[in-house]
Amino acid sequence: MIKFNYYKLSKSKKIRYLKHDQKNSLYIVFLHGFMSDLEGKKPQQFLKFAIKKKYGFLALEYSGHGKSSGKFTTGNISKWSKETELLIKKIVRKNDFILIGSSMGAWISLNQFKTFKNQIKGFLGIGSAPEFLENLMWKKFSKKMKKEINTNRIINLKHAKYEYPITLQLIKDGRKNKVLKKIINQKLNVTMIHGEKDESVPVVYSRKILKLFKKGKNKLVIVKGGDHSLSSKKWLKLLIKELNLII
Repeated sequence: MIKFNYYKLSKSKKIRYLKHDQKNSLYIVFLHGFMSDLEGKKPQQFLKFAIKKKYGFLALEYSGHGKSSGKFTTGNISKWSKETELLIKKIVRKNDFILIGSSMGAWISLNQFKTFKNQIKGFLGIGSAPEFLENLMWKKFSKKMKKEINTNRIINLKHAKYEYPITLQLIKDGRKNKVLKKIINQKLNVTMIHGEKDESVPVVYSRKILKLFKKGKNKLVIVKGGDHSLSSKKWLKLLIKELNLII
C-alpha cells in the first residue's frame, strides 16, 4: 500500500505528496497535470521504478488538487510552481533529479529551471501543455465566453466528461509565466512523448519545448494511437523505457 505524506504550508494549509528517500542518489520528480492528482497510474508506476532502481522519488498534489488543501479556483501557475519548488527543496534537497511533467506539469517543470538549473539532469514531458491557458483556452473563447469570465471572474468549461472552473485570475497569471521563448542553455537529455491522437494538446507544444534546449540530446516520441494521458499498460511501459534512456 502506498503511503502519502503531508507538508504543512501553514496551520490550515497542507500539500499531499509521495516520496521515496534515497541518500546521495538521483531523484525522480513527477509533476501531474491540470485538475489531476496522485491516484492515477503514472505517478505510482514511476514510484515503483524509482524504488526498484534505488532512486529517490517525489510527486505532489498542488493546492486545490487531490487531497491537498485549498480551493482549485484560488490556484494558479505561479502558486503551484512555488509549492513545487518548496517540496523539492524539502525532499530532494541538494540531490540531482530528473523532472517528469505530465500536461500542465511540463509547464510547472519549466518554471523549476530558474531555481534548480544545476540539479536538473534530465526532463521528460508527457502530452506537454506549456502556456495552454492563453493558447488553448483564452484565444479559443468566443466573445460571449470572454464577456462571461470578465463579468463573473469565472467560467465553467466542459471537456469530455469533465467540467473545469476557469477563473480570470488563473488566465491572467498564466500570462506572467511565459516559458516558450526562454532558451535553456543547459546540457541535458530532454524527451517529449506525445500521443498521436491527443485531443487536448497538439503535438506542436512538445516541439516548442524541445526548441528551448540547444544543448544535449533532444528527442520527440509520437505514440501511434496514443491519447493525452498515455496511462494504459503498454504506454506506461514506453514511458518507463524512455525515462530509463534519459537517466
